[in-house]
Amino acid sequence: MLRKSAYLVVIGAFVALLAGPTPAQNLSGPPGGTPPPAAATPSNPPSATATPPNPPPGAVLQPDMGPSDGVAAVVNDSIITEYDLHQRILLYVSTSGQQPTPEVIAKLRPQILAQLETEQLQIQEARRKNITVSPTDVDKSIERIVGDNHMTKDQLAELLGKGGVQMSTLRAQIAVQIAWQKAVSDEFQDRVNITPQDIDAEMARLTEGANKTHYLVSSIFLGVENPDVDAKVLKDAQDIHAQLVSGANFGTVARQFSQSPTAAAGGDLGWVYQGQLPAELDAQLQKMEVGQVSEPIRSVGGYYIMGLRDRALGANVVLPDPATLKPVGPLTVARVLLPLPPNSPKPYQENALKLAVQIHDHVNGCDMLPKMAEQVRGLVYQDIQKMGLKITDLSADIQAAIAKAGPGEATPPFSSPAGIEMMVRCDKRAPEQHKFNLPNRQQVEENLFDEQITMLSRRYIRDLRRNANVETK
Repeated sequence: MLRKSAYLVVIGAFVALLAGPTPAQNLSGPPGGTPPPAAATPSNPPSATATPPNPPPGAVLQPDMGPSDGVAAVVNDSIITEYDLHQRILLYVSTSGQQPTPEVIAKLRPQILAQLETEQLQIQEARRKNITVSPTDVDKSIERIVGDNHMTKDQLAELLGKGGVQMSTLRAQIAVQIAWQKAVSDEFQDRVNITPQDIDAEMARLTEGANKTHYLVSSIFLGVENPDVDAKVLKDAQDIHAQLVSGANFGTVARQFSQSPTAAAGGDLGWVYQGQLPAELDAQLQKMEVGQVSEPIRSVGGYYIMGLRDRALGANVVLPDPATLKPVGPLTVARVLLPLPPNSPKPYQENALKLAVQIHDHVNGCDMLPKMAEQVRGLVYQDIQKMGLKITDLSADIQAAIAKAGPGEATPPFSSPAGIEMMVRCDKRAPEQHKFNLPNRQQVEENLFDEQITMLSRRYIRDLRRNANVETK
């Protein structure tokens, strides 16, 4: 899914919060099945806070050798160990929302190994240029990641630890991305010259397109270096698309697999307007809804997977009054229940309530509930219509809480004889509409520079691969 994954936060909270004095396997419903929704009064429990740890010291570029139970690949004279590969697979699984099934691991292994081989080439080139990355540089990137996912550093560290991932593995990946950006800048910065005339021409082009629809886009790019590898790259792109559709976080996947310099920013392309991208990409964007992810698209240089994050109407469009916009779809609700055995210990009840608050804060409609019920052990999701109930059959307190919640939102968690519950509204907010605003000259200059650097970066890594001696074990 494109939206920053709620699963990353909720599952991480689940791991942390249910590790209480009562075993997690006891999180099951009372004997005799799940009782119907209770007539209880909603309450707003406070959420727990965590103090971020001091940033751990991090190596600028990790050494070629490390703890290993075998060799996965050799890139020139540098070794990628099975330990390195295993850690990166666990990192991806822990942060993407994927389930670590044998089938998933088998598909991920060649993709992540190929990425590690590319990164090893990038490390070697950065070292050749005597490029360094400070721990502070890495810390800043981590702060951006946790901010994007509404987490603390403590929660991220705990999430990784529960998945068997060393924090140094994440730091090493980030360090390589930063080092490669610096290497590209060092190689090409003096060759890219954006003149005032270039900016004038782009400003005129943007002004001409100001009345067109604009799209806020993220992308994952997989390059096709020669026709012989086209089928393999397409298969890799299809596997990545399948992971996204099953709930993997787009930014996490882009950071792991995209071969574009935008990978470090989670694949963020920024705003583009109708007709700006190659025709095949532009045509796909026009058909997409906000939040959707495209199938792999063959275009210039390789395959693209695009995510549409937002859409802006042309500057000449008259927008309707937001107060007149109605929710999309009928008002139906779903029940979310964390079952508790009768007379559960108070700490266990508190842990379940904290998890319910995390779910409440990140749920966005009913579409995500079946997937969440699969991932959070013990959680029960029920469509009340399929239970033969109507909203008017619920207690007055619950009806009032549903009325106060917005489209796609959940009522505050409340206690009932069955456990901790909440109701989620299944209707959706009317799509937010806004107009496109022209960028200023400095923004245009930065965009033009980034476009040229991106093109040169692809050629750079392509040439490094062609000259490399890569042996996959």
